[in-house]
Parts: sequence; C-alpha cells; structure tokens
Amino acid sequence: MKNKENVAILGASNKTDRYSYKALNMLIENGHNVFPVHPILESINEQRVYPSLKDIDSEINTLTVYVGPKWITPIIPEILSLKPGRVLLNPGTESEELKTALEEAGIPYLEACTLVLLRTGQF
Repeated sequence: MKNKENVAILGASNKTDRYSYKALNMLIENGHNVFPVHPILESINEQRVYPSLKDIDSEINTLTVYVGPKWITPIIPEILSLKPGRVLLNPGTESEELKTALEEAGIPYLEACTLVLLRTGQF
C-alpha cells in the first residue's frame, strides 16, 4: 500500500456531480488527508475548506487542480509558495503558464485525472 499523503484540492466543490467533489471523497476513502480549497465554502461533508492555498499550514505532498487556466494565472505565486511535492493537472485545467512556472521552480507535475490514478492504484 502506498503512503498516505496530504492532498490539497484546488477548486473543491460541494456539488456532488463535480469531479473535485468525487476526488475529495475518494481521497478520504483511500486514507489521504485532504485540504479542500474554495474561496467561499466553509466545509464540504464536515471537512474544513480553506479559502486559499496560503491558508494551509501543512506540508502538501500533492496539489490536485480543478480550476480552469484563466483562474490559475493569478494564483501561480500561491501555488509556488505552497511548494507541493507534485501537482496534478486534471483534464481541462492544463495551463502552459503554470507548467512553465512549475518547471522553473523544480516542482513536478502530471497531466492526469486524480480519479483514474486512485482507481488504478497509481496515485
């Protein structure tokens, strides 16, 4: 069994049809510590939600991204300051600007679906 990680979910949602909601639940089911991030929500399924990445005071092993590229650009500095062990760019979230910034900062990233990685044991 793989090590359990601290996982930040950028773009967490309380809408049950959203992939970020499904990922949050699947990460918890797999024993990971989750740090959902959303600027307005306070909790999702009794899980504390952080208004921004800068409000997280724990080391983050994986940042999984569920916001589109136009929302990512203004928060690239926050992502880099978080210094996650890796960043997962879920389908539809790919940002060339973020990829370049991550490469320059030496932070590995993967264009992959968190749900698929969890289901196939590759997370």
